[in-house]
Amino acid sequence: MASSVSHLDPMPKVSIRAADDTVAAQALGLAFGSAEQRDDTLVVRIRPDEWILLGTGALALAAELDLSGYASTVDITHARHVIRVTGTHAADTLAKLCSADFDEAMTPNGAAWGNSIAGVTCDIVRDDHGGERSYLLLFDGSFVAYFLGVLEDAAGEFSSDS
Repeated sequence: MASSVSHLDPMPKVSIRAADDTVAAQALGLAFGSAEQRDDTLVVRIRPDEWILLGTGALALAAELDLSGYASTVDITHARHVIRVTGTHAADTLAKLCSADFDEAMTPNGAAWGNSIAGVTCDIVRDDHGGERSYLLLFDGSFVAYFLGVLEDAAGEFSSDS
């Protein structure tokens, strides 16, 4: 597959903010800038003191956290959208629209970072899917129509490739 663009909403999403010394932070773990699949939830540590939970178990996992100390959860399911870009040319598609280095050494599977793509501020997670390179793009929902159009246009350049 050259490159496919899929809108994954409504995917449950929860933002967790927790200081490093809290029980919640210890339970979530992960190094800054990484992601890990845990059952039906992708746990992403996108920034210091911030995690994003994605998937059908996100709300349940957030509800189980001990929020003592500086820790909080916010359901962001309807505020943020997720698009998955998958395929042989997924990295090429995104590289056309932003300055991030999508080389394997810089963004291996499980990497997470923030970047602007086509002028839209995104959280990006390398989340290979079905044996193919794949990226999840999380962004403010007000950009969904514009962003889908730009991504589909960029992916279209590679549609004749096999």
